[in-house]
Amino acid sequence: MQFKNPELLYALFLLLIPIIVHLFQLRKFQKVYFTNVEFLKKVQLQTRKSATIKKWLILVTRLLLLAAIIFAFAQPYFSKTNTFNAEKETVIYLDNSFSMQAKGEKGELLKRAVQDLIETIPETEKLSLITNTDSYRNTTIKAIRNELLQLNYSSSQLGYDAAVLKSKKGFSNNSNTIKNLIFISDFQQNTTEFNTIKDSSITLNLVKLRPVNPNNITVDSLYISKQDPSNLELTVILKSKGPEVKNLPISLFNNGHLLSKASVDINGEASTIFTIPANQIIKGKITIEDTQLQFDNTLYFNINSPSKINVLAISDTNTDYLSRMFTEDEFNFTSKTASTLDYSLFDNQNLVVIDETETLSENLTTALKAFTDNGGAVVFIPATKGKLTEYNTFLNRFGFSSFKAIQNTEKRITSINYAHPIYANGVFEKRVDNFQYPKVNRYYPQSGAKSISVLQFEDAKPFLSQNKSVYVFSAPINMENSNFKNINLIVPTFYNIAKQSLNTSTLYYTIGQNNSYDAAINLKQDAVVTLVNGKEKIIPEQNYFNDKVVIKTNDLPEKAGIYDLKNNTEIIQNISYNYNRAESNLSYSKLDNYKNGTVSDSISSVFENINNDTKVNELWKWFVILGFVLLILEMVILKYFK
Repeated sequence: MQFKNPELLYALFLLLIPIIVHLFQLRKFQKVYFTNVEFLKKVQLQTRKSATIKKWLILVTRLLLLAAIIFAFAQPYFSKTNTFNAEKETVIYLDNSFSMQAKGEKGELLKRAVQDLIETIPETEKLSLITNTDSYRNTTIKAIRNELLQLNYSSSQLGYDAAVLKSKKGFSNNSNTIKNLIFISDFQQNTTEFNTIKDSSITLNLVKLRPVNPNNITVDSLYISKQDPSNLELTVILKSKGPEVKNLPISLFNNGHLLSKASVDINGEASTIFTIPANQIIKGKITIEDTQLQFDNTLYFNINSPSKINVLAISDTNTDYLSRMFTEDEFNFTSKTASTLDYSLFDNQNLVVIDETETLSENLTTALKAFTDNGGAVVFIPATKGKLTEYNTFLNRFGFSSFKAIQNTEKRITSINYAHPIYANGVFEKRVDNFQYPKVNRYYPQSGAKSISVLQFEDAKPFLSQNKSVYVFSAPINMENSNFKNINLIVPTFYNIAKQSLNTSTLYYTIGQNNSYDAAINLKQDAVVTLVNGKEKIIPEQNYFNDKVVIKTNDLPEKAGIYDLKNNTEIIQNISYNYNRAESNLSYSKLDNYKNGTVSDSISSVFENINNDTKVNELWKWFVILGFVLLILEMVILKYFK
């Protein structure tokens, strides 16, 4: 039992007054003489005993009456909390991630949760409600009813700790309020279990919503598995959770028109292949029919007409080997000698190849540094009789170790960095241990390791190294010094360096990840490119370099689909975005042993428990009634007790 006004209990000391009065009340009796007092002694004895009993009964009733009055004014109550009439703060986290599309006994988990909140919480009760994307502070269910009914699923999934931290910000700093955090989710299993640290100032209530059927099929990914001049082969990967599914229909669309249809049997994972014409612009999507989660039934992708990459070779030697690799269908190749070079050409280039020029002037080095700062890439191949001081000025400017004097020693190129981006994407089907080693007759030794080795000599010294967008060979590759031009390795090396100098868009990107791609376009001053899909228009983060725009996206766009990348009304290319498939795996965390809060399976039961925990049972009325009873009892004793 607790008291609203405990200081009034000091009045109980007043009970000493009637005790003193009753104990020390003195009465003088008058003596009356009788001839025979035997009978009177008996009467006197009985009278004194009766008076003593009556006196003690009156004392007890009066003491209890005064005590009841004092307790009534102290306002006693029973409650599970320590604060009488304290303000209650309620913060609700409502998970609106895509896994909440799963169907429970009464429909989709999210939609049912919204209905339960509207039906359970009084319309005027103050609360704060947090979702993965929105926050409603110090509001009421009545005020946000329409927003809740129109709440959309989000591809943005907060981690458990982040969701709890975001929810706690909805509470005030008042330490005298009763704080309840209600966490409503399906608790999908991710990288970590739900195991938040207990906060003594906040009561954590978990509502674990369960789907009736945890099975799901998803279009997981798509890639080009084979390509020839006429056709492309697209391999589609599907994943499932649950029993085997036979003859699942899968469709390929281009710009809304059905191109092809297939069926697959899937038990965990399956794949199928579609063949489409090469050199055709595709605004495609892959679809399946699955009644569980809907967001992962469609995968958008696109194939744009390839942007030509501008390559400039600065060379005083024959550059035919470069022109054979940088063909007209994919590249705009230009060759200039050092003496006839116009530095303004750099403004329109993606890649500059310094091909065995004996000199590198300070002006050229400065121009190349500005070129790389603006997003360009450089390949440097030294000459046999190059000026070492000028070479080292160039190398140091770009963060490479200096060359030492050229060594007339034969070296074999024996090590390939298979993990490097220019070799990682399908260049080698498997690692080669005994290929025909290229060799050089002379090379420039380098000390230290300021760069990434792409190709190495047999002594682990770099033959080709990279630092940011600059690639440096440590030996001439002319036919007199090396057979590198005769080895197949030269083609993927130069081809992929050139391809990566313009980061063209891929088949699709994932919303929520750090995405970056280039668009080859010359923009006017203050012009910006936009991503447009129907009525949705987004201005992404963008940087303009020379003749390209570098575009970066993460949380935007929020909606999956195929977007037009536009410069005003001009469509530059198409970009596809898809939702992250992490939500497709309907596996859930176990909360059976969770100790830092209560766990329930329904919203109504949580609010019922909260109301019971914060309910105050006031007892003052009962003490008032007790006082009246004692008063009546005293009157009865005074009147009828002889």
